[in-house]
Amino acid sequence: MPINVLIIDDHAVVRAGIRMLLESDPDLYIVGEGENGQEALRLMEELQPDVILMDVTMPVMDGVEATRQIKSRGASPAILALTIHEGPDYFFQMLQAGASGYVPKRAAPEELLHAIHVIAEGNVFLEPTVAKDLVADYLTRVRDGSERDSYDGLTEREREVLTLIAEDETNQKIANQLNISVKTVERHRENIMGKLNLHTRTELVKYAIRKGLITLDD
Repeated sequence: MPINVLIIDDHAVVRAGIRMLLESDPDLYIVGEGENGQEALRLMEELQPDVILMDVTMPVMDGVEATRQIKSRGASPAILALTIHEGPDYFFQMLQAGASGYVPKRAAPEELLHAIHVIAEGNVFLEPTVAKDLVADYLTRVRDGSERDSYDGLTEREREVLTLIAEDETNQKIANQLNISVKTVERHRENIMGKLNLHTRTELVKYAIRKGLITLDD
């Protein structure tokens, strides 16, 4: 099954370049293009893409607001922010709005293609420098006292299970690694979701990154 991609960027030249790159991957199919967030909302409803490549700063409606509105409608497409802006404010806003990934436009072409495949499978993609900034920001807030250095009531075992879930390990592999049963893993997963008020693996991964439970290599 091809991955249907919608490209949203206010620069026609950028869209053309992205289109050429995506057409080099036989697993990707471009269903349409738009130049602002308002068009993203309309085309999302019309074309039902699997993935939306979303610029952040655009006229009429920016990528943050478009992402927020798409997710508030319970829409299914995964959203990948692709932008020239690399400041933490931008990617925090996009992640909070519901994006599943954030890739700077300076990234290598292969990295963008890989990111699309990753988020299309329901996972999270953050470039290593972005992920490190997320962790650094959290640690700074802990030092400043603006956030508790805690894990919201998770036990040590639940933290271990959370880390392995975020690293995309299966329940069976987690059970084998921790020497517990699959049913116990499932129970830990339910407890973690309940304590953190999270509902998807994507949300768990974002939490684990933010808490520094996952180390991403360069």
